[in-house]
Amino acid sequence: MSDERNSVGAETQESQEKWFTTTEAAEYLGVSQATIFRWMKQGLISFHKIGKATRFSQEGLDAVVTKTVGQTEAEAAAGKCSSCGHSILVDGTMQGFGRMYFRPNKTRFWTFQEALVPLKVLVCAACGHVDIRADTSKLTKLMPDN
Repeated sequence: MSDERNSVGAETQESQEKWFTTTEAAEYLGVSQATIFRWMKQGLISFHKIGKATRFSQEGLDAVVTKTVGQTEAEAAAGKCSSCGHSILVDGTMQGFGRMYFRPNKTRFWTFQEALVPLKVLVCAACGHVDIRADTSKLTKLMPDN
């Protein structure tokens, strides 16, 4: 019986969401309170009003954080399955009535190159996840300068 109570208590603690004050949210994200207030005003961060108090969920704060992947990290991840992390990827092509290509919606206005980007297909031998990758060097040449 006591085991049941302990498991129920553990479930309730896990299901309870941790709420952060404005000060705690700023410390958690490593930014100033002024930045938190600016993000609230701009609608970039989710918050809850409880009476006059403002609270943030950890899930909402984590959603604000974005990651920019560097070239080295991207190259290291390229050899692994994005679903399970397995390293045996089988190279192949997708078949239909012809080759599969990607065509960007916006390309440079004046270009003498075909705007179709070849696709490479990899299938994970462990989980069957299909990963489709474009030729980034060709895609970069087609993109307009902003």
